Amino acid sequence: MFDELRPHLIELRKRLGISAGSLIVMFFVMFYFHEPILNWMVEPLNVALGEVGKISVHAADGMLTTNQVGGAFFVALKVSFFAAIVGSLPIILAQIWMFIAPGLYANEKKMLIPFIFGGTIMFLIGVLFSYYVVTPFGFNFLITFGSFKFTPMINIEEYVGFFTKIMFGFGIAFELPIFAYFLALLGMVDDRQMREFFRYAIVIIFIVAAFLTPPDVLTQFLMAGPLVILYGISILIVKMVNPAPPLEEEDESDEDVAVTVEKKSE
Repeated sequence: MFDELRPHLIELRKRLGISAGSLIVMFFVMFYFHEPILNWMVEPLNVALGEVGKISVHAADGMLTTNQVGGAFFVALKVSFFAAIVGSLPIILAQIWMFIAPGLYANEKKMLIPFIFGGTIMFLIGVLFSYYVVTPFGFNFLITFGSFKFTPMINIEEYVGFFTKIMFGFGIAFELPIFAYFLALLGMVDDRQMREFFRYAIVIIFIVAAFLTPPDVLTQFLMAGPLVILYGISILIVKMVNPAPPLEEEDESDEDVAVTVEKKSE
């Protein structure tokens, strides 16, 4: 058994090595540009902190702080790592596809470019949607709430970790139509299965939204709403790629199998 798995393990190690190498190279590139990337990341927070002073004449503007000796350095590392994952995403997706490609048919192997391009674009759309739609609402609500009594002092290390969690959550969530398409292409799922799973998907979506977003209902709905829409789009995509056979045909096939089994038993 181990001899059968060895070629797959060697191939997996190769793909993981290439992915890790690209991530390391991209990390050093992004570390050089970490300051403008960090400025981009904290812009929604700065806007929310600027609103604090407008709520009450007695309120002071909030500020970003760090409580570690090397806080700025570790923030730079986190920012660079986040940007490196996004920058190396096409290479990582290519390695995933090359790992599963040997088990595909010739026509399916040609989907490498659409998989890389589509996966990267949808991840970026998820990140941008989170940045320009979700985080402004969430930060404005959470930071300005109660600011007439308290001056917000946001720890930059915690903020960067919180920000990257939201960005990755939305980026991965927006991959749903891409993965649904390729699962349908491989015949692993059809539209009827996805429709039947819809009620459970709603529950899972809201649980994931509650885990990945700030603890307020507005931002949870801002994440859950697009995910429900994306699930509906995924059903339509799967229906075009791998539609479920009509129920009548399934009943007839089941009857044929039953008849065949009865004849063999006789």
